[in-house]
Amino acid sequence: MVILVLGLVIFIGVHSIRIMAAPWRAAQIERFGPRAWRGAFALLSILGFVLIVYGYGLSRRYPVPVWLPPFWMAHVTALLTAIAFIMIVAAYVPGNHFKRALGQPFVSGVALWAFAHLLANGTLNDIILFAVFLVWALFELRGENRRDREAGVVYPEGQASRDVIVIVVGLVAWAVFAFWLHGVLIGVRPLG
Repeated sequence: MVILVLGLVIFIGVHSIRIMAAPWRAAQIERFGPRAWRGAFALLSILGFVLIVYGYGLSRRYPVPVWLPPFWMAHVTALLTAIAFIMIVAAYVPGNHFKRALGQPFVSGVALWAFAHLLANGTLNDIILFAVFLVWALFELRGENRRDREAGVVYPEGQASRDVIVIVVGLVAWAVFAFWLHGVLIGVRPLG
């Protein structure tokens, strides 16, 4: 569990600098340059992610049950993660209604993904992993929305054709992950 927590501290810590220490971040970018900052950010993010994956795998060998989710919760989680995938895709397709309505669909999608997984998983390692991502996403969402308000950001009107692209790509990505990649990468087939 220590490796999982260390990975989370590094990964979430790096991704929280803009929320918690924006002036320090700006000073470091000014001091070392944007390329060096992005390089250090990427290296620490990769290190944190690798430690999360490795630590999570180790912690699954000796699970500590905290609660037992009902069997039907897997279906609720599947529905919520499908919506989360759509939200995440919306962040990368310009001119869609989701982006206009949510402002920060990627972070909103991460929050929904983490919440959905908390519903369906009751071991200590799962609760730590998904709760940390949920709390981070909520703080990040608050910070990004505040920055948008202060900067007067207005997202453009959405187009129905872009919404269709977002939904189709999001659902296809979700289906590939839910029915195949989740089993291959995580070792759990959530939908059988």
